[in-house]
Amino acid sequence: MTIRFVLMVNKQGQTRLAQYYEYLTLEERRALEGEIVRKCLARTEQQCSFVEHRNYKVVYRRYASLFFLVGVDNDENELAILEFIHLLVETMDHHFGNVCELDIMFHLEKAHFMLEEMVMNGCIVETSKSNILTPIQLME
Repeated sequence: MTIRFVLMVNKQGQTRLAQYYEYLTLEERRALEGEIVRKCLARTEQQCSFVEHRNYKVVYRRYASLFFLVGVDNDENELAILEFIHLLVETMDHHFGNVCELDIMFHLEKAHFMLEEMVMNGCIVETSKSNILTPIQLME
């Protein structure tokens, strides 16, 4: 599995969390985020959750007021990435209790830490919620 980036964006298109697994300059990141966010937020709920953009396949899902966008290689399994997004949301729900935009904003380091426990160098390495949350609970 090769994940290139993970973005969490609100309904207004403001990025709340961004994690990249390949090098892009700040200008490239801004441009990429702007293009992808505009493209995904403009889609209706009746359209599928997969979009091809540049050399990426973007898989996204909306939970409450947050959009979770994951950029992957074109040969990646979209359904597996949707399951990854769901696991990420469930893990955050378990820790924060019904995760919302404010949880991400005020606990950004914990959100990054959860993501880093799950994904290493673009590959999903952990899928157990308890294994992901144990180090965070030990830090508190």
